[in-house]
Amino acid sequence: MIKLTDVKKRFGDLEVLKGISITINDGEIYGIIGQSGAGKSTLLRCINGLESYDGGTITVDNELVSIADQQKLHLMQKKMGMIFQNFNLLNRLNVYDNVALPMKFWGMKTKTPEAKEKILGLLRLVGLEDKVDARPAELSGGQKQRVAIARALVLDPEILLCDEATSALDPAITRGILSLLQEINEKMGITIIVVTHQMEVVKQICQRVSFLKDGTVLAEGKPEELFIRPIKEVKTFLQEESGLLPEKGVNIQLFFTDKSSDPIITMMARELGIDFSICWGKLEDFRSNVFGSLVINVDEKDKEKVLDYLTAENVAWEVL
Repeated sequence: MIKLTDVKKRFGDLEVLKGISITINDGEIYGIIGQSGAGKSTLLRCINGLESYDGGTITVDNELVSIADQQKLHLMQKKMGMIFQNFNLLNRLNVYDNVALPMKFWGMKTKTPEAKEKILGLLRLVGLEDKVDARPAELSGGQKQRVAIARALVLDPEILLCDEATSALDPAITRGILSLLQEINEKMGITIIVVTHQMEVVKQICQRVSFLKDGTVLAEGKPEELFIRPIKEVKTFLQEESGLLPEKGVNIQLFFTDKSSDPIITMMARELGIDFSICWGKLEDFRSNVFGSLVINVDEKDKEKVLDYLTAENVAWEVL
């Protein structure tokens, strides 16, 4: 478990983190989102000790992350693999030696049968077994990121930190990288923390997410809870508009954030014997579950009847 309690960080007069408290469970894929400058990457670097922090505590498996004890910090960092937006591969080394770099850093032999089996196994996992001798210049962006992922896994980490890992990739390649991260999480049980400003990343793989703005956590929960019924700041971040709505009657927005597949709209029309218009709607894919919201317009005289029905059926709603 990773636990952040009232974490603060300053760069001179600039307060970047203003009391962040987050708990990330073992084996979870956790997202940290927000605009540039929100403090996302700084927070990630504080978690693995690449940055110090000025207040609060960060613990990993009940051990304090602190730069005061460098030897202990290095051992903790060994548990944490990290992948970056720009891959950070060495052009002079081939794929095998790039993956082996962390082993060399820790004084391990990289050409023994055991080491070769491990590195080739990781390249097999990321789909690059045939690129062992290739140089980074011969690889596509997606292939470079797959090498970086293999490198991050070579020391058998318990935690994988992803700092805008798909921001430099096109949508199709991004989907492949995200599927790979999901596979790693499921097969290896590795906790994954994803820092991103890409909503599709969060929707596809994250089980929970925190929304940061100006160094504070404004919202936390399942992605579908944050995005289907967003608070004002998240709605602004998503740049979401529901379009023009009728001025007559009552506009009601329905929110579907569970796995219920009941045809609630059809059932309501039939059981209440009323007519209404569907004004706007959206459906989105969250970890292979389809959630969304819908705006309907009803006559003023039917308002209470409709709201009572929706409440009885445990459908979240809001009068616009």
